[in-house]
Amino acid sequence: MTSTSYNALTDTFIPKPIAEPQQADRFSDAAIAELEEIVTHYPERKAACLPALWIAQREYGGSLTPGAIREVADRLGLSYTEVEGVASFYTMYNLKPRGRHHVEVCTCLTCALLGAYDIVHRYEHELGVTMGGTTEDGEFTLSEAECLNYCGGATVIQVGDKYFTGVTPENCLSLIEELRKSQQFTPALLADSIVKIQTPGASTSGGGSFAAQDLI
Repeated sequence: MTSTSYNALTDTFIPKPIAEPQQADRFSDAAIAELEEIVTHYPERKAACLPALWIAQREYGGSLTPGAIREVADRLGLSYTEVEGVASFYTMYNLKPRGRHHVEVCTCLTCALLGAYDIVHRYEHELGVTMGGTTEDGEFTLSEAECLNYCGGATVIQVGDKYFTGVTPENCLSLIEELRKSQQFTPALLADSIVKIQTPGASTSGGGSFAAQDLI
């Protein structure tokens, strides 16, 4: 990892090394067992990078801190830069903390025609944030999602590991009130649900909102 500093005398930018973060070692024994099980399904350890990042996102509370990326890199025998490059490529990984509920509104064609942007505007007004923002109380992050592949249920909103369908500008605020009372559908539980699909029943570190068989 490098940054640059500007040298005015030579009018050049000089590379300057940045210290890589230390591994935080937050994987539980169950998480390590899950990772080692998943690794056996691939020809080499580095091929398990994506599921390892899901495990890390769960173990680190719903986001990938630099320490989480460092831990994945060390456990798979990869460089920090390799894992960071993978994590930053996919929007499904959270490189910064999200709200307790990450509300992703599908705004692709079918949903847009059925009022998705009206829903977005109502949420922005209700929550006091713009798209991509997180409420001051840390309860909600509001994001725009690419097609969630459920056009028959438009407008579709994903919150953690749950799809909410048939959302309209008229009923969308009731969803927010429902989520305020819910301990489910969080970013960490989404990550755990995805891990469960690959290692059914293996996780005992909190569990997803649904059993693995209900997700496939």
